[in-house]
Amino acid sequence: MTPKNPTSGDSRLDQLVAATHRNRDARELGYREQALKLYPWICGRCQREFTRENVHELTVHHRDHNHDHNPDDGSNWELLCLYCHDNEHQRLLEADQGNASATQSDSTTTATHQPFAALKSLLKD
Repeated sequence: MTPKNPTSGDSRLDQLVAATHRNRDARELGYREQALKLYPWICGRCQREFTRENVHELTVHHRDHNHDHNPDDGSNWELLCLYCHDNEHQRLLEADQGNASATQSDSTTTATHQPFAALKSLLKD
């Protein structure tokens, strides 16, 4: 019985990971270049304008959050600066967490305080 080389599996895994990264990088370059040609170099949220010197801070956001959905017309993309892109994904994470906690609890929390309830009576005096 031949002993297995423990690094042979590791090297195949390393090759697979490296190939996956290369394919992802090539795919991203493709749709990023397309989006930069289709749209003006302006953040879709904060309206910050970009030039050749800082266009690397402009990212392509997938509206449906599916990075494999890249129609040629760019209908699933919007250009966002790094900050707005991070903010968008953070909002999505928080919304998902909110939905998860709402489904886990038996009762829904609603606001019960009514700060203007007695306002009409106060204005009459």
